[in-house]
Amino acid sequence: MNLFFEESGDFKVGTVLSQAGEAYQVEMPSGKRTKVKVKDVLLQYEKPGPAELLDAAKAIAADVDLEFLWEVAGQEEFGFAELGAEYFGHAPLAPEAAGLVLALHGAPIYFYKKGRGRYKAAPEQSLRAAQAGIEKKKQQGLIQAAYVEEMKAGRLPPALQPLVQQLLFKPDKNSIEYKALEAACDELHTTPQRLMLTTGGIKSAKELHMARFLFENFPRGAGFASVPVPATPSGLPAAAVAAFSIDDVTTTEIDDAFSVTLQDDGMVRVGIHIAAPALAVRPDDPVDKLARGRMSTVYMPGDKITMLPDDVVEAFTLAEGKTCPALSLYATLDPADWSVVSTVTRAEMVPIKSNLRHNDLDDLVNEETLASGEGDYPHKAEMALLWKWALQLEAGRMLKREAFGLKPEQNNRVDFNFYVDDDVVSVVRRKRGAPLDKIVAELMIFANSTWGKLMHDSGVPGIYRSQGTGGGAGWGAKLQVRMVTHAAPHQGLGVDQYAWSTSPLRRYTDLVNQWQILACAEHGVTAPLVAPFKPRDANLFAIVSAFDAAYAAYNEHQQNMERYWCLRWLGQQEARQVDAVVLKDEVLRLVDIPLIVRLPGMPSVARGAQVKLDILRWDEVDLTIEARLLDIPVAAEIPADAELDYGEEEDSGQAAVTEAVEAEGIVAVVTPEPEAS
Repeated sequence: MNLFFEESGDFKVGTVLSQAGEAYQVEMPSGKRTKVKVKDVLLQYEKPGPAELLDAAKAIAADVDLEFLWEVAGQEEFGFAELGAEYFGHAPLAPEAAGLVLALHGAPIYFYKKGRGRYKAAPEQSLRAAQAGIEKKKQQGLIQAAYVEEMKAGRLPPALQPLVQQLLFKPDKNSIEYKALEAACDELHTTPQRLMLTTGGIKSAKELHMARFLFENFPRGAGFASVPVPATPSGLPAAAVAAFSIDDVTTTEIDDAFSVTLQDDGMVRVGIHIAAPALAVRPDDPVDKLARGRMSTVYMPGDKITMLPDDVVEAFTLAEGKTCPALSLYATLDPADWSVVSTVTRAEMVPIKSNLRHNDLDDLVNEETLASGEGDYPHKAEMALLWKWALQLEAGRMLKREAFGLKPEQNNRVDFNFYVDDDVVSVVRRKRGAPLDKIVAELMIFANSTWGKLMHDSGVPGIYRSQGTGGGAGWGAKLQVRMVTHAAPHQGLGVDQYAWSTSPLRRYTDLVNQWQILACAEHGVTAPLVAPFKPRDANLFAIVSAFDAAYAAYNEHQQNMERYWCLRWLGQQEARQVDAVVLKDEVLRLVDIPLIVRLPGMPSVARGAQVKLDILRWDEVDLTIEARLLDIPVAAEIPADAELDYGEEEDSGQAAVTEAVEAEGIVAVVTPEPEAS
């Protein structure tokens, strides 16, 4: 005797070897033996053999007219044998009965299973809806297949063109468009990004990186809604100075300027003048909402996305020839030792005589010309005095760093400026700590520290950058940087407090601090009552959190774009053999550009040693590069058993100073080394 039975949702056949109670011992056509419960048996028959029956049943099931079968079935529950008699016109033979079971089971939209061998016809409304769904899916499959063929032929289907960014950066994986893209990538052995480049969905690797950043951080676009430019309050006193700024040639948001006045008593008064949008922009007004939505200007080689609209920037930037609203910090200095005798903060209108540019002055203003008095350039006398004070400020910070238990700063590194013109990039090396950089950096650190103390002494909260040891102490300790709303030491800079306040056109934290500083300057001891943000203000904490997140995303994008342009530079130069400097272990940086290369397994080489690399290949999409070591100078080799001390704290301290310098826009674009980022 043979059986046709159901097991685990599948239909099988076999020959009975024996029966014990409610179970059969059955041998399958494959020779495998199994136990089959009586309740799972649908048919018992003698002929044909199991294998022949199953083949015949499948053929019969394929020929069954499901629509006619559904009409014959009626609306009542039925057994397959009963329906078989009506459908075939006679009691079904074993192959016919088995074929009918396979047909019923394989058509769930027509028949609902109610038990072993029992079914019920689907209601007509449900059946027609299911058929429409199947037809729709079939049509979608045809459309999807057409999409795949077009992409394989190197063309992007028109229907996919508006969805390119959605498909790349936040796809709906159930959509036919994404399934088509995925299928085409699988068949072509490529990635969605590369396929979009091939088909023209994305024009270039540069556009790909920009599109990803904008999609994630500026989903509504990088443009601004139209808002009125706020008017500066009238009645501000005019400053009797001729101020000048020092910036890179690409800088348009000029936040800071300086003035030097020789007083009758022999003292020197230095003015640090900061653009003052906070005099006109108020919390929660339209311009403030725009700025808070962005938190910072986004910088990248050859481009930027400003925090404020161009017309607002134009109204407050410290442009040459204009008299601009500014928040001024005046320091009266004793030139005998360049000590600070007193400071005063006031809001005023400041005449801007000159916008000086690094690109024009770097060759003229250096340590030698400042010491000898040689050369001719604008504001020469003022810069000579500022240089002397900057050196004194730096020396004071170094003493403070030592008091914190830190090593002196290392200023022998190199900065790189990127300039992009019509997709051609040039990279200019600049020695870190050049006089113009040092003047701006030291005066900005002084202003941020002084104003941070003013807020603290006035009982007004602000947004501070704090850096201290996260664990351990002394030279081996790792410094941790964080943003807080109370005064705290910044050990890396060597100051007791450091509040970002000198870039209110480019950073929202500085705009917030400027509101607070203005309250302190205007109201003195009553400042806590009138300052926009009170102690423990939840809104201030929210700003700190949002700024941290935005600033991290912007910094990551800047570094990615710098790496992209470094790879582009390699292509422009057709450079294959290049010089590199060992930064640490297997990490190197090219000498001519700030491109970091990792060479796993390379021999131990002294830190700072220069080696030669052979560039094998690079990828502007993945931002990866492959290279091999060509030559190591004998003097650079390190014995395998030598102990290396790379000075983690030294890197952290240098990173702190780099942060301060870059934060003020002194260097156009800088790629930090891995341990400093």
